[in-house]
Amino acid sequence: MQTLMQRDALARFGYALSDATRALILLRLRDGGRYPSDLADEMEVSRQIVSNHLACLRGCGLVVAVPEGRRSRYELADVRIAHALNDLVGLVLAVDPVCCSSSDDGCC
Repeated sequence: MQTLMQRDALARFGYALSDATRALILLRLRDGGRYPSDLADEMEVSRQIVSNHLACLRGCGLVVAVPEGRRSRYELADVRIAHALNDLVGLVLAVDPVCCSSSDDGCC
């Protein structure tokens, strides 16, 4: 039973990271909460795209919306997510530092 829960947890995290926009949102939130409009401007995508991805990340349990008046600020649901992202990026780059370079070699 424990193994199935672990599998499902990793699958959920993997699904969240499987989209480049969602991965970038998570990386941006490592440093603290952000408003969807600010994320959209920083990432040069529409607010609707950011909103859809934030809804997905909320559904995965990785981000939470913190109401602030008429706006909501999004942040990582747990500080350990930032550590996990840092560890995962470090591991991937340590194993193959050129895997995801700007050239599209079909790796990523």
